[in-house]
Amino acid sequence: MEIVRQVVVFDAADLSAESGFWAGMLGGRVLGDDQFQCVFDTEDRWVVGVQYAPNHVPPDWPDGNPQQVHLDLHVEHPAVAHAEAIARGARLLQPADDLASAAGHQVYADPAGHPFCLGWGHPDDETIRRMLRGSS
Repeated sequence: MEIVRQVVVFDAADLSAESGFWAGMLGGRVLGDDQFQCVFDTEDRWVVGVQYAPNHVPPDWPDGNPQQVHLDLHVEHPAVAHAEAIARGARLLQPADDLASAAGHQVYADPAGHPFCLGWGHPDDETIRRMLRGSS
């Protein structure tokens, strides 16, 4: 499996507050919509995602509500990545409509039950840099 990017994704009911916080902490900026926002660092690398979760309840670590964060692995070849994830013990939670589509994602659970996504068709780092330069 060739991973082209790793992105930590936070659930949040208030996307602007959460993505703005991380953009400020990282000295970066935000692109996205009302469902998902991408936070870029000072080198215009996509490093954090914020996923809209309208019923989000903040975690109360260590003894309260569980943490709500997952890892996105962006891959070049989704069918190959899927096969490897399953062979390593992942469990498919939400399949994509079509692994052969130009872009998409599938949701899995790792052996301990933690969710993660395999995504494909996202812009590469250079395309993102061009997009960010155009949005300035």
